[in-house]
Amino acid sequence: MALIPLEDRVLVKPAAEEKTTKSGFILPDNKKEQPSKGEIMAVGPGTLLDSGDRAPMDVKVGDTVYFTKYAPDEIEIEEKGEKVTYLVIASGSILAKEG
Repeated sequence: MALIPLEDRVLVKPAAEEKTTKSGFILPDNKKEQPSKGEIMAVGPGTLLDSGDRAPMDVKVGDTVYFTKYAPDEIEIEEKGEKVTYLVIASGSILAKEG
């Protein structure tokens, strides 16, 4: 991974968006919300504490996490000739992870 998050931030690959609801309704492109689920691709070292130590992160690479709707900042990078979108999220905006 070419990007390494700083402090308590994580790099997330957003999950594929659902194009239909569970009841079968097709969602138009302009009504789709930003994904709130994704896979962690990289993890920062953690927040620097007053003691000089780092606070441990609660998540690791490969975890699937749920995060607040407006938390992420989008970053678009080129990988193998394709543009790929990743999300940078502070660990405090992560609501849960799949167990």
